[in-house]
Amino acid sequence: MTGEDPGPLIRLFGLTGGRARPQGEMFDLVAIVTTVYGARPPVDLLPEHHTVLQLCRRPTPVADVAAHLRLPVNITRVILGDLRREGLVAIERPRPAAQTIDERIYREVLDGLRSL
Repeated sequence: MTGEDPGPLIRLFGLTGGRARPQGEMFDLVAIVTTVYGARPPVDLLPEHHTVLQLCRRPTPVADVAAHLRLPVNITRVILGDLRREGLVAIERPRPAAQTIDERIYREVLDGLRSL
């Protein structure tokens, strides 16, 4: 039976070393992953790791990374956690919408309301 595909479960087990959760701080599906500029990846990275590093050159949500890899979210989280531990990616919680609006916009809205 050599040469047969060992199946998806064995492959996923191999990708994560049997781990089902990432090490370190947890992150959710909307967390933003970005490749760390200038970080040098080790030569023994798996193809999935290289794919993540390429994809996340632009800020990318965890859910999009999982979809691109075609892997379950928990497996993707383990892969991302490993890359984060190696200093190859940064994973940040998205800022709430209230924090993303520029103070200038608040002032313009306030001025507009005052002029009514």
